Amino acid sequence: MNIHNISAKELTLEKVQEILENNMHLALSEDSRQRIVRCRQYLDDKMKTQQEPIYGVTTGFGSLCNISVGKAELSQLQSNLVMSHACGVGEEVPHEIVKIMLLNKIQSLSYGNSGVQLATIERLIAFFNEGIYPVVYQQGSLGASGDLAPLAHLCLPLLGLGFVDYKGERISGEELNGRFGWSPIGLQSKEGLALLNGTQFMSAFAVWCVLKSKKLSAIADVVMSVSLEAFDGRIEPFIDAVHQVRPHKGQIDTAANIRRILQDSQIIKQKKEHVQDPYSFRCVPQVHGASKDAIAYVSSVIQTEINSATDNPTIFPDEDLVVSAGNFHGQPLAINLDYLAIAVAELGSISERRTYQLIGGKRNLPSFLVAKPGLNSGFMIPQYTAASVVSQSKQLCTPASVDTIDSSQGQEDHVSFGSNAATKLFRVVNNTEKILAIELLNAAQALDFRKQMTNLSSSPLIESFVKDYRRQVPFVENDCILYELIHKSIDFINKYDINKIR
Repeated sequence: MNIHNISAKELTLEKVQEILENNMHLALSEDSRQRIVRCRQYLDDKMKTQQEPIYGVTTGFGSLCNISVGKAELSQLQSNLVMSHACGVGEEVPHEIVKIMLLNKIQSLSYGNSGVQLATIERLIAFFNEGIYPVVYQQGSLGASGDLAPLAHLCLPLLGLGFVDYKGERISGEELNGRFGWSPIGLQSKEGLALLNGTQFMSAFAVWCVLKSKKLSAIADVVMSVSLEAFDGRIEPFIDAVHQVRPHKGQIDTAANIRRILQDSQIIKQKKEHVQDPYSFRCVPQVHGASKDAIAYVSSVIQTEINSATDNPTIFPDEDLVVSAGNFHGQPLAINLDYLAIAVAELGSISERRTYQLIGGKRNLPSFLVAKPGLNSGFMIPQYTAASVVSQSKQLCTPASVDTIDSSQGQEDHVSFGSNAATKLFRVVNNTEKILAIELLNAAQALDFRKQMTNLSSSPLIESFVKDYRRQVPFVENDCILYELIHKSIDFINKYDINKIR
């Protein structure tokens, strides 16, 4: 079994992907263990002599921060916090994102600035390693005092409460403990706050969406290239000299990637009758490139976030400090998740425009990409579907990060709504995958017609890519039930190994 040791060393997005894809187990490094134990001991020692109230440790929460709690009730205070804050509603968080939530929470608590018990983190690690997925809901977080409601649901099973999915069953936290011979974690001072304050709901969606966005960006270049060949497009807009005089990195990289994908194509080299192509083809380096640059920037922000302590108060044993501050506030994520949603939506928006061009009966392609239009409607309605999904993504790109609302009797008077930005982004990313799948359905169909007309081949890379695609999605001779082919096309993109096209 491959093991990833949780440590102070930076956790990269690539490492997260490796952990998830290879089902690696987690273990605490010795250094992390020492930091966790030392911080907990420091807090215990401080509590013996502390006279002044410490927010969330010896006081209530939010606007109840001025109400002190007796030492005998500190454990109950933390348990009450977890129970009372588990107020999630809406759709359930997918297992793959719950798993990232667990990883991100473990990483954040491992730095020795949170005051949790070693046993608490080890139980979370056991959840991760054993494939135990707490039932978490997508709605309920304001993204300011951290992701309080979703993280409460994530942590209820530590107390033997709530529900988990385990090996295809939904069982209670109490039953889970019985199966593993575990006792509920007895939370000590500050622990409930450490578990609930944090951005791990937002950051888990962010990690998943960034990784998926990188894949979709790579796929979009290939699908566009298939469309360009099918449309008998020109190569000139992709030559390097054009982009060196406007040297945005994503633009240069996209043009280079398109040239690589089209290398040795007979179709792209043939004489063209038209002088220029529509923007949805000609401006791909500029549009896809801008999305690439956005994805790269947001990736750097997310990587910083998943390597941070984001609960409150923050504990500094070496400085003898327990500081109530605002590292749980989700604004750095919220703004960038909104930004990423726009970038990914644009990959879908320009994709749908290429689909529209392909079905228009232009450049000797048959109307709606079917041999006998009229009798057959052909690919008329998949474009409708893509247009519908594109429009929804545009609506979802209304920023969440500029919104705020008072909570906790005005104590928490500015919130990020990074949680809403995260779940909106999740839908936009999935929408873009659907739109690209519909473009590919059209592009492969159109390319088959183009090759029949010219008796020319495309590039080796495109020929191989379309051959893989045709194993799942056939050429359409006559009208058929197209939603089945659309779903197969989505599945193809979802499961495609992008290493084949790099």
